[in-house]
Amino acid sequence: MSHVSSHPSPGAAPLRTVQVLGGGSAGSCAHVRSLASGLVARGVRVKVAAPDETEQDHDFTGAGAEHAHVPRSSDPASLTLLRDACKDADLVHAHGLHASFRAALALGGRRTPLVVTWHHRTHAEGARGHLLRLLERQVVKSATVVLGATSDLVDRARRRGARDARLAAVALPGGPRTARTDDTDGQGAKLRAELGATERPLLVSAGALEPHRGHDVLLDASRAWCRLDPVPLLVVAGEGPLRPELQRQIEDEDLPVRLIGHRDDETALLAAADLALLPSRWEPLSPLAQEALRARVPLVATAVGGIPDLVGDAAELVPYGNARALADAVVRLLGDPGRRELLREKGARQAAGWPTEDETVAQVLSVYDELTLLRPLP
Repeated sequence: MSHVSSHPSPGAAPLRTVQVLGGGSAGSCAHVRSLASGLVARGVRVKVAAPDETEQDHDFTGAGAEHAHVPRSSDPASLTLLRDACKDADLVHAHGLHASFRAALALGGRRTPLVVTWHHRTHAEGARGHLLRLLERQVVKSATVVLGATSDLVDRARRRGARDARLAAVALPGGPRTARTDDTDGQGAKLRAELGATERPLLVSAGALEPHRGHDVLLDASRAWCRLDPVPLLVVAGEGPLRPELQRQIEDEDLPVRLIGHRDDETALLAAADLALLPSRWEPLSPLAQEALRARVPLVATAVGGIPDLVGDAAELVPYGNARALADAVVRLLGDPGRRELLREKGARQAAGWPTEDETVAQVLSVYDELTLLRPLP
């Protein structure tokens, strides 16, 4: 880790930064809150430019940051608000494609360094996909440094023409939990009973019911589990536009699957599982994968996006869209207690090596120092 400045030197003005968010995913908003807290603790002034509802949900001011209301829009009034928020900044750090595009417009050729973090990629086809590629090229052309949460996002930024693209250290806020906690109140048993999995294996997946999440492949794979005795139960936590279609397939084919909707207890649900399943077409630093390894739950996931780098050899990886490979991996694991235990041990070791929140802040601050080293004193 390169040296970073924890505090401004005596007599120097504190570094003034603006973190720009749109609506933002829960993951990117949690990252910005964690980053704001760590930067403020190191003597950096932080302003978060985000909609009021995002501040209400994530309490950036509670982390010591200033909040400036800026709607998630590129209209002239919103850009004026963002331009005002950034006018005294020594550095602007935007999170996500749309926030980065708006930050580039607001800075309008000023010499203020612009750092961009890409946490994930947007899925779109046809004309919308073409527009997104144009936005990506415009953003990386304007950015001083692009930080990618995964190596394939870094490669994507370089293909779009980024001058300087680097792999970001991004921690999942909350700190490491590298062992199952004692289930002193029997919560896991209660959850399994509630779901109808007291005497059968419980498989858990979670995520919005959207096309790129691969739930159709998951349902196709579940046909193969019907021949097992006892038949495993797959529960899927999440809501989305595909729910009616998926529910119809479950009922028509009598599949051993339950769609249980949005849950506030996904972490406990995952910890109660025998296996966690992640069938997505693309994933960045998947919270489900991280929680599974930290909770010592064997994981079967697609070898896409940031998953291989994240899990290493601590999970069973299968190709996206291959229901047979996914089904076979699940059947093998359910029949091999030794392999499941090995994955639990490997998962705990892999999770212990992920970046901490302190390391994430240190890396970002080293980039800030690099870009603002020669900034004039007021």
